[in-house]
Amino acid sequence: MVLAWRWIMSILFVVANAVMMLLMGIVFLPWAALSPNGALAACKAYTYWVRFTAWALVGITWEVRGEVPDEECLVVAKHQSFLDIIIIFQAVPRPRFIMKRELLWTPIIGLYAWRLGCVPVARGKRGAAIKRMMADVKSGRVAPGQLVIYPQGTRVKPGEYRPFKVGSYVLYDQLAQPCVPTATNAGLFWPKGTMLRKPGRAVVDFLPRIEPGQGQNDFMGYLEYEIETGSNALMREAGYDGELPKVEQS
Repeated sequence: MVLAWRWIMSILFVVANAVMMLLMGIVFLPWAALSPNGALAACKAYTYWVRFTAWALVGITWEVRGEVPDEECLVVAKHQSFLDIIIIFQAVPRPRFIMKRELLWTPIIGLYAWRLGCVPVARGKRGAAIKRMMADVKSGRVAPGQLVIYPQGTRVKPGEYRPFKVGSYVLYDQLAQPCVPTATNAGLFWPKGTMLRKPGRAVVDFLPRIEPGQGQNDFMGYLEYEIETGSNALMREAGYDGELPKVEQS
């Protein structure tokens, strides 16, 4: 009975947020067309709507820990769920995401992502994708703010392991900006591949910054260790009792 009720409320939650995304997208469109600030305001407003409905309909609350970055920096984040995108977007002042090129063709999301200055990259073309990322960043098309990249390249379910890709280091090295590793347990409550939402407290934790200047091996080893161990700790804190990947600090 409880599970059936959760399914009903989860479906209601998904539908309510899809409808609100469409409505906000239409209402804010004239402002967004004139200024990226309109797109930013629309997306920020939408995250507050999601936060309210997540609490009211499916019992998800969220918490942001650590020092929220407000300077120009690279945010390298664990990606388990659309929820961690929403939490990060609400938390930082001017987020810009490295995203899959296919998302540009998604109604509403694609248009607003473009106006925000997100950087689309093609899957399966790592070298070309990295060059495109750097070209977009250096050209100034990506406005100052917090550039967010997911180092594993996709959502990763709790308990699964995927290696970190080198694109994070290339951006860190070329931009010469601080890097903020970011952990989460959001996938426990808003899982990949299902509409079922689970009650609990989702956390995004901004970990201590990595200052510019580290070499690739040191940077990648430290980054993966910090993000994976931080995310594992958040999942254990939330009651996850499954097997978690173990990462050795190099």
